[in-house]
Amino acid sequence: MLNSPRVCIQVQSVYIESQSSPENERFVFAYTVTIRNLGRTPVQLLGRYWLITNGNGHETEVQGEGVIGVQPHIEPGNEYSYTSGAVLETPLGTMQGHYEMVDSQGDAFRVAIPVFRLAIPAFIH
Repeated sequence: MLNSPRVCIQVQSVYIESQSSPENERFVFAYTVTIRNLGRTPVQLLGRYWLITNGNGHETEVQGEGVIGVQPHIEPGNEYSYTSGAVLETPLGTMQGHYEMVDSQGDAFRVAIPVFRLAIPAFIH
């Protein structure tokens, strides 16, 4: 594809202490993803793939249609943000993955989601 759409992904994560139960090995994290369309044509997010790795190296794969029940269209120069969550058995972990998207001509492309940390504040150095 000559003019691959330019899409930028940013993620911020936070530990949700009120929903976590460390004594039961339950650590709840929220993450907010911002998807920016830096290209010149509209794009649509069709699906997602996540690889979630806990502090013991245990991996969980999650994939499905859209994000939080929607398949957003993102116009050029605009962005779409959403917040979701993950539950780990350890106080530290990572997430990474990709979005399956299409451009205005219906050509599919994939946007990588760089690895980001899920960590309770005491584990962030």
